[in-house]
Formats: sequence, structure tokens, C-alpha cells
Amino acid sequence: MKVSVVVHPNSKKARVEKDLFGTLHVYVNQPPLEGKANKAVIESLAKHFNAKKGDIFLLSGIKSKNKIFEIGI
Repeated sequence: MKVSVVVHPNSKKARVEKDLFGTLHVYVNQPPLEGKANKAVIESLAKHFNAKKGDIFLLSGIKSKNKIFEIGI
């Protein structure tokens, strides 16, 4: 399953929210440096979808706030 995500790094509270258009907004505490925020997003998506971290792959948007993830459930 492909999921479109908007990442909000350096947030006070880590959470996953869905907007009216079906896009997931993932708020993480980590800064967007050296892939720390991407790793935190993978961990948040794993908890949200009850999946293993190894089953979640970043397809596009490595250095962007708009990302597409592949989740193998």
C-alpha cells in the first residue's frame, strides 16, 4: 500500500493525523538532519499501521516534507 505523508519535524508532540483529503500528517520530535526525521517517521508509521519497521520503505521525498511510503502489511 502506498501512503502519501507530510512530515512536520521538530514538533513538540509526536503524532499521526489524517486531513480531509486523506493525506497523513506525521509530527516527529527529531530534526531533519542526517535522516533522523525519516527514521522517526518510519517508527511512527509502524505504530500507526501495526507493521514492522522493516516493512516500510521510503519511495520518494528523502529531502522533502512531502513523502511517499510503501507499507507492506
